[in-house]
Amino acid sequence: MQPARSTTILSVRKGDQVALGGDGQVTLGNTVAKADAVKIRRIGGGKVLTGFAGSAADAFALLERFEKKLSEHPDNMRRAVIELAKEWRTDRVLRRLEAMLAVVDKTTSLTVSGAGDVIEPTDGIIGIGSGGPFALSAAKALIQHSKLSAKEITEAALKIAGEVCIYTNTNIKVETL
Repeated sequence: MQPARSTTILSVRKGDQVALGGDGQVTLGNTVAKADAVKIRRIGGGKVLTGFAGSAADAFALLERFEKKLSEHPDNMRRAVIELAKEWRTDRVLRRLEAMLAVVDKTTSLTVSGAGDVIEPTDGIIGIGSGGPFALSAAKALIQHSKLSAKEITEAALKIAGEVCIYTNTNIKVETL
């Protein structure tokens, strides 16, 4: 079985709005296995948005653990993410999971990886997955040269990534806070 390759997750923070979106493509080898996967979730009573890239089963295992950490620290998403990263890095089983998460709330945007990385971007823009760099670049340009909202920038940048990255499509879902 060939590894799944896919996913573009993008988050844009502009003004008092944050948007997180993802494409719908799942690719196995050189075949599109699914065109309408949903890779973003609203959790924590609707106060937190998450998007995942990598193995779906691994991402769901991480999302479950993150939800648990968020319930332990309901008003501190940053702390919940750090606790997840520590557990992910030190647990023998979790260390083997191959996924990345983008996590945002009203005030904070974070990327978390199995290497123990918790990164808060300076400009509030996160791009993960195979099409992440394409969407990130498009979003940075749109932020500087347009008056679009965070949601509109996220949608436009994901569409651009879908036109460039062969592991990304233009079946886009976006959530906002």
